Amino acid sequence: MKPLSPARYAHRRPRSRGGGLGLFAAATALVMGGSALALTGSGADDAAPVSAEGSTEVPVGSGGYTTVLPEGRSGPSDLDGAPVSPKVTDDFEGPAPTNEWWSSLIFQRYSDNPYGENLFAHPLNFLPHSGGLDMGHSDTPTLVGDDLKYEYTAASDLTLGVTGLDSPDTRTADHGDWTVTAHWEGGGPTLRVTLGQGLPFAYAETSGADARVTFDGAPEVWHEDGSTVGVTVNGRHYALFSPSDAPWTLEGDTLTASTGDEGYYSAALLPSPDDLDRFAPYAHSFVTGSVVEYDYDESAATLTSTYRLETEAREGEETGTLMALYPHQWENATGDLTDLTYASPRGEMRVSEGASFTTELTTQGIMPSLPTVDEADHDRMAALIDEVLAEEELFPEPGDTYWDGKAMGRLAQLVPIADSIGRTEARDELLGLVKGRLEDWLTVGGARQFHHDAEWGAMLGFPDSFGAATELNDHDFHYGYFVSAAAMVARYDAEWADEDAWGGMIRLLIEDVAGTDPDSEMFPRLRSFSPYAGHGWASGHAGFASGNNQESSSEGMHFAAATAHFGALTGDEELRDLGVYLHTTQASTVARYWQNQGGGTFPEEYPEDVVGMVWGDGGDYRIWWDGGHEEHYGINYLPITAGSLYLGHDPEHAGAVYDSLVDKIGGEPDVWRDIHWAHRALSDGDDALRMFEEQWDTYEPEAGGSVPHTYQWVSTLAAFGTVDVSVTADTAHYAVFDKEGERTYTAFNPASEALTVTFSDGTSLEVPARQVAVTN
Repeated sequence: MKPLSPARYAHRRPRSRGGGLGLFAAATALVMGGSALALTGSGADDAAPVSAEGSTEVPVGSGGYTTVLPEGRSGPSDLDGAPVSPKVTDDFEGPAPTNEWWSSLIFQRYSDNPYGENLFAHPLNFLPHSGGLDMGHSDTPTLVGDDLKYEYTAASDLTLGVTGLDSPDTRTADHGDWTVTAHWEGGGPTLRVTLGQGLPFAYAETSGADARVTFDGAPEVWHEDGSTVGVTVNGRHYALFSPSDAPWTLEGDTLTASTGDEGYYSAALLPSPDDLDRFAPYAHSFVTGSVVEYDYDESAATLTSTYRLETEAREGEETGTLMALYPHQWENATGDLTDLTYASPRGEMRVSEGASFTTELTTQGIMPSLPTVDEADHDRMAALIDEVLAEEELFPEPGDTYWDGKAMGRLAQLVPIADSIGRTEARDELLGLVKGRLEDWLTVGGARQFHHDAEWGAMLGFPDSFGAATELNDHDFHYGYFVSAAAMVARYDAEWADEDAWGGMIRLLIEDVAGTDPDSEMFPRLRSFSPYAGHGWASGHAGFASGNNQESSSEGMHFAAATAHFGALTGDEELRDLGVYLHTTQASTVARYWQNQGGGTFPEEYPEDVVGMVWGDGGDYRIWWDGGHEEHYGINYLPITAGSLYLGHDPEHAGAVYDSLVDKIGGEPDVWRDIHWAHRALSDGDDALRMFEEQWDTYEPEAGGSVPHTYQWVSTLAAFGTVDVSVTADTAHYAVFDKEGERTYTAFNPASEALTVTFSDGTSLEVPARQVAVTN
């Protein structure tokens, strides 16, 4: 098993997006309102580059980065533009994590709030302040923003504290893969509370004064037995547990217990008062850490993930606990679950008993490109590629990490298409353009370069955009384009991607986004991926009353696919497996949480069929700019690459989502037509090809797409049909399609020697080195 211990708030799209005032204003209002192998780094961290004494430039192979912020640039900052440092305790260890559900604890976005915003751990929510931590649970959704957003608004039922606590701030003391320990100190006493996603408990440690729990209103006490008190407040049920030698005393709406200098207590959310006896055995089994482990079995096309809590018995010998699983977890869990449940913004959570649980997912394969079919007009495709190469501005302004990334990705996607139709000159010209721009970025000291911020453990690319540097937003979205472009170069020029050539810098970008080395001094682990949530969080600081958010789930998937390809093409199996883990896990959440697949996520009264963004407290149809309906849907499709086939794993669902858009706009898509044609091809390739053929010489592609790429995509899927997930293969890079009962099998071989791929239905396919092969 491979341990993986330890969004943004503005997106991108139209280059002049007018500030996205609709959702931005709403969000601002919300804020003001309230194989048994230890996985190490993929190479870069194991021997982190060290600059010469006095030098500000660190060479990495043929490239490098700077350790000093380039002149005129800004690093992580608060809303007023002042630099910010990680808000941690003296005993905090390792680089500072960001892009977490709890990041407002560590990244102070607002100068007048040193505590943090609402923290949505599910099933509980929390709010830190000078006197401790408010704790609550919302079990009823509310529609807001003209019914465009559903949310389980943060509730405050009780406050965890210590008598006399008056802390000037809240700091981060420790963290795990999905847990965090917050620290308060002021007025004499100190308080530390550990909380986490899926935990129905919060675990408090006290010193300097008595434990103190204050209720939001008069509590209904239905159990009082010394160190165990059961109460109902605001209609919700809680149990409070103190040490057996420090019983609770209730006066009015406040509980106190003489816990002493090394004291502790815990609080638990109960589904029902009748469940007290099921929680009591774990009252003193304190969670001290969390880690997810995975194992990718390539031959069996299976990803096994184990979610494990580290616990310590503060009294007695019990070291187990209870964990509430999200739907994408409990539906794929291998063990038994209890009958305990909670409501959450992701649907019903079901409870597992014990300090770990395991899930098992089928890996459906991640292709780097699709084959070009004979049915396509190869001459027209060649002419369309030539038209792209003849464009005056292949890397348009503003030329920052996002827009340049999209430009490189657009050109890189054309390389295998040109190769497949024998246009080797165009292929090599495209490769040269992509190489040149990548090398420009990966070389220190130029107009485009990378800087390592040691304080935050982050690679910052300049020029940046959308808060990638100042807020640490969107790193997976931006850097995914760099990694995918580099993987395409590696496919045709292996030496270019060597560690001592340009591959070293690419690996640093991967480490920034999804570093896994537990001892890394350069990067936190899994910055842009939340293992328990099963997807990323885009905001570096999470400074919102609604928690953190994730808009473009598809760009998070793009990074995952790119990582798998780069690892495979450079012979790094661990890096490939990391990409497979990220891609497979997120694929189990995207359709469910962004598109309500299966119907268990969105409230029944919510009128939309998709959300543009998932928030900590719910989901919102709106996006980070004033876009139309096509953009609200399409933001979670782009960029279209062969790694996007997961969007069609359920062709019927994909078709229903497309029909939903057509119904909403009253006809076929007009904005981002190529994105929606590509998505339509996943449920009806013939219809997608029809729309393309009717408009191919008049439409304007989305900035990251091109006419020849869309043509290849829709023509191939028109010929192959829809994705068939009933058949798997013994390689990480395959896809199976079905059209009217006839299957087409395709696979990619990243190795330097020929490979025989065997599919689960007995079909075999010989795949030449570094090529895509097809059979049916």
